[in-house]
Amino acid sequence: MSELLSGGEDARLKYLNQSPEAGRPTVAAVMTSFNKCEDVRKNLDSQRAQTIKFDQIIVVDNASSDGTQKMIRQDYPEVTFVEMPHPAYGACETFNIGFSTAGADFVAILDDDIILPTDWVEKMLAKFESEPETTGLISSKVVEPNMPDWYLQHPGVNQERYMATFRGCATLAKHSVIRDAGYYDVRFFIYGNERDLSCRVLNSGFRILQFPSCVVQHGTPFGMKKGARSLYYHVRNLWLYLFKNVAWTEVFGFVMGQISPFGKKKDTETDAVGTIGFFETVRQTKGGFWVCIKATINAFLNLPYCLKHRKVCQHEDFRLPTE
Repeated sequence: MSELLSGGEDARLKYLNQSPEAGRPTVAAVMTSFNKCEDVRKNLDSQRAQTIKFDQIIVVDNASSDGTQKMIRQDYPEVTFVEMPHPAYGACETFNIGFSTAGADFVAILDDDIILPTDWVEKMLAKFESEPETTGLISSKVVEPNMPDWYLQHPGVNQERYMATFRGCATLAKHSVIRDAGYYDVRFFIYGNERDLSCRVLNSGFRILQFPSCVVQHGTPFGMKKGARSLYYHVRNLWLYLFKNVAWTEVFGFVMGQISPFGKKKDTETDAVGTIGFFETVRQTKGGFWVCIKATINAFLNLPYCLKHRKVCQHEDFRLPTE
């Protein structure tokens, strides 16, 4: 399914690393795309501009209809390109295809609408070099449109610390760590998949570092994406995550904390940035309450699957999404 684009030898020589230094690990960029042609262009330009070049750039396109494929084939022939036959695949499956296509020591997990600073690979590799072997992923600081000052200035966002999850739009991972953890669970389809994978990474003895000194620009607005589809998958996948990874006493406490008027916290720097504004989204979505009910019913229909794959995360870095 993947292809090295024709006529790209000169581009590969120019934009991809050809001679890794002795002991220098290899790095593959893995990006999925869907109908964000100009964002993808800016993203690929930022990948080309790296002070330490990627060894491989992989794009998995989910059958975009806006000219993304033509643009990549014509203007970025160094890309290893995977075009899905139809657009119904979830982000988890398309990312997994990209991961399995990569043949590098490290995998950069990138959204299609991010822009990397020119020294992103250089900084991330240097940080891994200074970290213990147990650091499996390093997550960039992400700046997004409409990101409020209370979040940007929060000490928890601006200090190095080990986390319970990672930003799926701009993280560098040891390939062997996420491969051995099983990559993303495709049943999640989209949203919440990072936290589920993180539990398996933590259970295998590795840690996830937040590295705020390396800042990435993300085109998606801050907080939870609006709309019924986003709300549905956020709710359903939260249940799947709880069923698979969290002790039952903590599941009960978490649910009670969310429905209690005393359990809602404002201006939290929670690592689950994509869920900030959840209750507002429920209120703003037409039939939002019923969307949540349908998502919960579907989650309980998936309970046998979750129990089959259940392994409670007991790592010291583990935190629930609202902590």
